[in-house]
Amino acid sequence: MTLPDFLVIGVPKAGTTALHAALVHHPDLYLSAVKEPKFFLSDGPPPAQGGPGDAQTYQEHVWRRADYEALFAPAPPGALTGEATPFYLYDRDAQARIKRTIPEAKLVVVVRNPVDRAHSNWYHLWAAGLESERNFVAACEAEPARRAAGWAHFWHYLGQGRYGEQLQHLYTLFDRDQVLVMRYRDLRDTPVAALDRVCAFLGVRTGVLSTVPSENITPYVPDTRVNAVFRNALRIGGTFGHHFPIPLRLAARGPLLTALHRQKGRRPRLTAEERAAILPWFTEDIELLEKVTGESFEDWRNQQ
Repeated sequence: MTLPDFLVIGVPKAGTTALHAALVHHPDLYLSAVKEPKFFLSDGPPPAQGGPGDAQTYQEHVWRRADYEALFAPAPPGALTGEATPFYLYDRDAQARIKRTIPEAKLVVVVRNPVDRAHSNWYHLWAAGLESERNFVAACEAEPARRAAGWAHFWHYLGQGRYGEQLQHLYTLFDRDQVLVMRYRDLRDTPVAALDRVCAFLGVRTGVLSTVPSENITPYVPDTRVNAVFRNALRIGGTFGHHFPIPLRLAARGPLLTALHRQKGRRPRLTAEERAAILPWFTEDIELLEKVTGESFEDWRNQQ
């Protein structure tokens, strides 16, 4: 068997893609070429439908055991193997599958202010043309209906940010010394120290990595009538595109995304009013997170 020694299990829009891109350059580590295999998100084939674009994403899951093991087969002798799928922390069933399959694995969690994370998540899907709700708060309020309709994890803007609940469950399955919890802001502001912390946790040489690349940067997409046409076409494609061959789908989607991302500008900032509206969803969980980790997250309660 060739299974990973470590996993980056959370959270989306908190620098996991950049962390993966940095760790790839460590000579003692081997990370799968597929950044998000999503193997542990299902037993057998993933669902066939969901929200806009979900069916296409499900087709990308590496869900067969042999295919998943093949991702790590090229690893050099002695290298630690790993992958990064930031939805594993959120999905309690995925946590259990990891425990059953690789119980000794080390797990890396990167957390971000949950309000900022939710806003970034919403805007990511907006810029992809898939999110129809132009108002961030309204999109969050739509979450219960979307979850009931079977939309995938990436649409759960609020649910994914309840790290206290997620880590509390994780610690019922794994020893605390198997889990590293770090902050997104540390990857951004002190990358060398943050990378050394990850390497020390994994048990490989420190002082080797010095840069966290800028990865998965969401482009600027203004809310204009012309862009509304492109976004509507992308949502239609996201709903029905899985019925067509992947090359044809990509050929149709590429020009639409290029047109949608044609303008340069500054992405919208989260307003104080939006933060005040969304923060109450997380206040209780932030308190739980502090109890679970023994660390202070008081700065996340700041509404500025």
